[in-house]
Amino acid sequence: MNTKTATPMDLVLKNLDQLIPDLEALYKDVHAHPELSMQEMRTAALAADWLARAGYEVTTGVGKTGVVGLLRNGEGPTVMLRADMDALPIKEGTHLSYASQETTADAEGNVVPVGHMCGHDMHVAWLAGAAALFAREHNAWRGTLMVVFQPGEETAQGAQAMIDDGLLARFPRPVVVLGQHVMLGAAGDVAGSAGPITSAADSLQIKLFGRGAHGSMPQASVDPVVMAATIVLRLQTIVSREVAATEAAVVTIGVVQAGTKENVIPDDAIIKLNVRTFDAGVRERVLAAIERIVNAEAAASGAPRSPEITPLDRYPLNVNDEAASQRIAEAFRAHFSPGRVHHTGPAPASEDFGCFGTAWRVPSVFWFVGGTDRETYAKAKESGTLHKLPVNHSPQFAPVLHPTLETGVEAMVVAALVWLAS
Repeated sequence: MNTKTATPMDLVLKNLDQLIPDLEALYKDVHAHPELSMQEMRTAALAADWLARAGYEVTTGVGKTGVVGLLRNGEGPTVMLRADMDALPIKEGTHLSYASQETTADAEGNVVPVGHMCGHDMHVAWLAGAAALFAREHNAWRGTLMVVFQPGEETAQGAQAMIDDGLLARFPRPVVVLGQHVMLGAAGDVAGSAGPITSAADSLQIKLFGRGAHGSMPQASVDPVVMAATIVLRLQTIVSREVAATEAAVVTIGVVQAGTKENVIPDDAIIKLNVRTFDAGVRERVLAAIERIVNAEAAASGAPRSPEITPLDRYPLNVNDEAASQRIAEAFRAHFSPGRVHHTGPAPASEDFGCFGTAWRVPSVFWFVGGTDRETYAKAKESGTLHKLPVNHSPQFAPVLHPTLETGVEAMVVAALVWLAS
């Protein structure tokens, strides 16, 4: 006779298998109909409908397209679970049967392809699943579950937009904020650590001013193309010569734009770059070095005016609370087999998730869930070819549905119950 008493975790997760077909359908629907940052009207409506049917108090339009659901279940702590919803202006190359064929106008009015090439569609399905499971088993926990479907993560707008729209005043203050992200890694595994978990990020646009001329008469010009080329090369020395080996930074130039015709020296050039750092002091030094180099190279070129350096977006350093991280790690090890729970260092990717914990002044914890076929991942790791597997933002990035879907739902439930079942 089995006399084992069911735990709160057992009770909440007992309906997961029954829920999986609906979650898979939701995931494929969102994947096939991606929406750019701050345009997530359809996805938000799906999330709101899902929560309403589960019995949540639902508020829509928070920070333009954000959705907040509250499930009150007696006296106890409030726990916030967050998922982002937006997609990227990337043409999908997965050839899945439910691959996106969508195009839309971006914020500048340009028609671009749209694809869920970062996994936010999986995040929507995970949070929907966790929300439904808690709603089906009120006897296993006490407190308030707050689920947040956030817009605009890819442009670092969404979290702050929700905060600016009164999130802190309109909803109960949580004791902890929890979130997760699908990443390259064996499907079914989870990974995290206390301390910095995702980097700070700064994106900048640099406009260089020259003097245009005929391509046959460069002596009459101040060539912004040559100016841009020298700046691009010199910027690479920041990390290699100004950042210590014990520190970390990334400086990536993603855009260089100049001219329209091969025999015309243009008047100006555009450089767009991205900086990743894990330390506030390093960040300040790198940004100062960029400004110094850009202005010096422009002066050396005889530019008629100083360059314009314009911030595009900024992500804060995302730091996991040590005590809360330890509690979640212990819960994960107890629920998942030991080989599926890993310690990982900080990722150079960036997130605006940390804005919520910072604004509320409460602990936050963010972790990763593997989405790569386990056999494929194991073979690539053994052969030293992990770098060849599709990663987030690749046109070929597509998490395997199972067990990625189940694992992400389980992880959210397990983490939330650390507080809601205690």
